[in-house]
Amino acid sequence: MAITNKFPVAMGDVFPHGAFVVSEVEPVRDFDKSTPGRPVQQLDKESGLPVWSVSVLDADPAARRTEKTVTVKIAAPHQPVPPEAAAGLPFRPVEFDGLTVTPYVQEAGGRPRVAYSFRAAGMRAPGGHQRPGPGKNQDAA
Repeated sequence: MAITNKFPVAMGDVFPHGAFVVSEVEPVRDFDKSTPGRPVQQLDKESGLPVWSVSVLDADPAARRTEKTVTVKIAAPHQPVPPEAAAGLPFRPVEFDGLTVTPYVQEAGGRPRVAYSFRAAGMRAPGGHQRPGPGKNQDAA
């Protein structure tokens, strides 16, 4: 059995009460390759695509205050565009395609704890259909 550090997860398992975009989509800086005045965007180790990040509010009422907002990284050739705002909501609801989670130990304040890093292949409006990617069947119904 092959075990990797990241695990595919369903959107509903991670965000059973939904998720909302609460930031702009921004390039992730590669701190090893960047220099003062010349930022370099991080590239995904597997695909070689540029990595983008977006902050997301977890709508789970039982989530701890410190875990309400998480960052999801997306490897994509172009800056992903968040879904449109829904009428009457202050934030934009979102669903992620190809969501994975990587657990790691975070040592903050001298007390280690398990933390999670989230990655996705793309994002879309809830209930929307996943856009066909390269090589996927694009037949019209």
